[in-house]
Amino acid sequence: MIKVSMNEDVMCVEGNVQRSGLKLGTVYSFLVDGMVIDTGPQCLEADLIPFYENQNFELVALTHSHEDHSGLAPWIQENSIVPIYVHPKGLSVCAKACPYPKYRQITWGERSEFNALPLGDMIQSRSQEWKVIYTPGHADDHVAILDEEKGRLFSGDLFVSTKTKVIMDSESIPIIIDSIRRLLTYDFQSLYCCHAGYIQNGKSMLKQKLDYLENLSGEVGNLYKEGRSIEEIVHMLFPKKYPIIAFSEGQWDSRHIVTSIVTGI
Repeated sequence: MIKVSMNEDVMCVEGNVQRSGLKLGTVYSFLVDGMVIDTGPQCLEADLIPFYENQNFELVALTHSHEDHSGLAPWIQENSIVPIYVHPKGLSVCAKACPYPKYRQITWGERSEFNALPLGDMIQSRSQEWKVIYTPGHADDHVAILDEEKGRLFSGDLFVSTKTKVIMDSESIPIIIDSIRRLLTYDFQSLYCCHAGYIQNGKSMLKQKLDYLENLSGEVGNLYKEGRSIEEIVHMLFPKKYPIIAFSEGQWDSRHIVTSIVTGI
């Protein structure tokens, strides 16, 4: 279940994960200048392996080690003599098989272990150099990859949407805000998001997300200082109960947004 399109000179590989006709998620991989940025999930290997077999690339760069981004890395390592890079904090995660909960295995597949190399501040593709920017918050090993010459940013999972409604219990809204602020100091226009795909006015959209998160943080902070409990704040700001909350047994929840903001006050 993949679709391939070209934007600028970037090959965008859209993977759609379905179970029993129910769409569970969309995830993108990108191929540019001989570099694969994120590999897609193991559950789509029947479609992704033929794609990779027909492509010519010299390296793989992972924005982070999560299984929907690294699922095909073991197959690539076994079948292609190319290096696979991840932030140093992700090396131990990549070296483990299936280091994530059952619901994520059901959604994205069971990723095998593989050996990755540490990313530095820059990475060289076939004909150009890319800036690697450490952007934690969604994951401790998260990076964004910037083409400063052409003004385009590969943002991993830092964007996804302008209005965040649920996050994992390991995420932090204050740290995400700091990472977005860091990215917005750079000169770029287009953005390649691993769940939203190609966004032509990417910097503007990322700024919208920052504004939303800053305003949300202000609301949470004011309510908390008024004496509202975390549960009251969640009920007031996030009355909807999203299906992923029950499906993940609470690893994803709106409550984690509020908790991470309150912890930072």
